Amino acid sequence: MPEEDTLARPTAPRIVAGMPMYNEEETIGSVVTRTLRYVDEVICIDDGSSDASARIAEACGATVIRHRVNRGYGGALKTLFLEATNLDADALVLLDSDGQHETGDIPKLLKPILDGEADFAIGSRFVDGGGGTDMPAYRRLGIKVITAASNLSSELGIKDTQSGFRAFSRTALERLRFDSEGMELSLEMLEDAHEKQLRVLEVPTVIRYDVPKGSNFTAVSHGFTVMTWALLSLSQKKPLLVLGLPGFGLLATGAAMGTRTAQDLTLQLDSIIGSGFSAVWIGLLGLSLMATGLVLQSAQRFLRLLLVKEFGLD
Repeated sequence: MPEEDTLARPTAPRIVAGMPMYNEEETIGSVVTRTLRYVDEVICIDDGSSDASARIAEACGATVIRHRVNRGYGGALKTLFLEATNLDADALVLLDSDGQHETGDIPKLLKPILDGEADFAIGSRFVDGGGGTDMPAYRRLGIKVITAASNLSSELGIKDTQSGFRAFSRTALERLRFDSEGMELSLEMLEDAHEKQLRVLEVPTVIRYDVPKGSNFTAVSHGFTVMTWALLSLSQKKPLLVLGLPGFGLLATGAAMGTRTAQDLTLQLDSIIGSGFSAVWIGLLGLSLMATGLVLQSAQRFLRLLLVKEFGLD
């Protein structure tokens, strides 16, 4: 046998697909079957389902890991990341178990990961070539607002922060850490990737909305939860923006009310006193918010400089 034939040949990358699963017995079988065309293994995290989702997924070739109680989207992803790491996966593809994501886009989503161009790829509806079939107007607006708040905080410039169709490199699987158990994990993961200088890239994809996706109330409640998390994160990172702008608005309102009260001498005395007090407390509230934002922003900058000086962290 020629000597070159005895040399070790490079092994193909091990690709794992994962999906959180909660009462998806109507769709999980077809999603698993289609996904297996593009990956080596499919892992379903059964997050406390009460139907036959787990049995159907196993029958179709998936590995099922069961949560005894419903932990939420974030809890399912924590288990999924741990399992993918234990399997020594070179890449993990994350998609929904309800058939909303096109499995045919999996190779396109994996390409920048396998080519070494990105550590974290997002299937985006809002870049050229992407889209959503009949996306409800309220959902599009909600995603845009959440994305704008998230980008103010993380400065990543991602156009679709709420897409659950994602792919991760081995490096991302090893470095990403998150605490959230709910849907707000989608933003926490992006912020952690930014802080750890992982390369994030958006890939155009089409997401279907003609599949069952829960009630409108559930979608709105999820959006409210994620938006609340985004605003809290923004207030921690840019307190002067979050507190200072509303404070300035209140101060300007108070000043305008005070000026009008002082100029309108035809008002009765009690009206003048009432308007004057309102102007004063509104103005003081505005000043308090501005001062708080300035103090928090200064403290944040001082802490960052201290970390850089003492530990070389940024």
